[in-house]
Amino acid sequence: MPLTSSAPAAARRIRFDRNELAGAFGDLGTDLPLLIGVIAASGVDSAGLLIVFGLLQMFSGFWYGMPMPVQPLKAFAALVIAQKIPGRIIFGGGLAIGLSMLVLSVTGLIDALARLIPKPVVRGIQFGLALQLATLALKEYVPADGAPGYALAAAAFVVTVLLLGNRRWPASLLVITLGVLYALVFKLDLGTAQQAIGLHLPGWHVPQRADILTGAVLLALPQIPLSLGNSILATRQVIHDHYPDKQVSVRQISFTYGLMNVVAPFFGGFPVCHGSGGMVGHYAFGARTGGSVILYGGLFLVLGLLFSQGFADVVQIFPLPILGVLLLFEALTLATLLRDLTSSKSDLTVALLVGVLCSGLPYGYLVGLVVGTAVYYAMQRGWVGLGK
Repeated sequence: MPLTSSAPAAARRIRFDRNELAGAFGDLGTDLPLLIGVIAASGVDSAGLLIVFGLLQMFSGFWYGMPMPVQPLKAFAALVIAQKIPGRIIFGGGLAIGLSMLVLSVTGLIDALARLIPKPVVRGIQFGLALQLATLALKEYVPADGAPGYALAAAAFVVTVLLLGNRRWPASLLVITLGVLYALVFKLDLGTAQQAIGLHLPGWHVPQRADILTGAVLLALPQIPLSLGNSILATRQVIHDHYPDKQVSVRQISFTYGLMNVVAPFFGGFPVCHGSGGMVGHYAFGARTGGSVILYGGLFLVLGLLFSQGFADVVQIFPLPILGVLLLFEALTLATLLRDLTSSKSDLTVALLVGVLCSGLPYGYLVGLVVGTAVYYAMQRGWVGLGK
């Protein structure tokens, strides 16, 4: 039931019901594979990584009172997985990017960047992310279990189409239940599950100067363009789309982004960001308050405290085709945000160009951001044009 108007303002922004619980799974398909890959590639302590990730989710849910989850830094994670970068460099890079975002926020430079980058470029960044997520879902996740996986994905797809937006029977709860039943029947190894149980707490880490500098160059610099575009500007746009009465500035988003990453490295946490895709995923599957993010964080907190030993092995039993379907609908919801540009041919062209560049090129988000902004202003000045 909704809280009464006499409840504290912060409490009124938080609700726990079946729709918030359903929305809590909206970003699982993005986060879980990245976290597993980072643990396997870097050898970082899974307890610290999961516990801190869960606590930061809960912090974000309480702070914003909206379904605004945090995500592992994607470019950061991709480099860690590809190059098997050790934990000390990860923590140093996380501290470096956290301090950078705090400086941008406190000095107000982030506001200047926000004014410079036009809305079609932001929409293009969201579209590029949608293309990447859809490709990942259809090429990697859905085919993962062969013929049975395709059948499972088809069933999950039908359930989602029929129930998407249904407040009484949230789609993702039924889809997740379907995945759990499939895992219990076909994949569960009781021996492996029992070995994973045990209480674990995060350790204490102090990033050294050399690791901070190395992490800044190897990991933070490639991440900043993606963070600026998707984590800050695009997230602010999604908030405006779904919560037009909320006055959340890019400076506030940049501040909490930086604050989380200044704290996380000292407890073994992987660097995180806010993300438009994560927020869209939670919202698409029913979440409307910070309750979904708090529930989502609670899941990772429990996993880290009690099941971190052998975590990577245990979660492999959950069927990837189910995650693929969730990821696909997150991508589709992101892609449909282009609809508010359809009245302007030039704006839509810029957005499509940025999306293709972001999804198809190395350092695509940096290229898309720069090229898209340049093309937009060239069109505004009449140097090039496609008409309205």
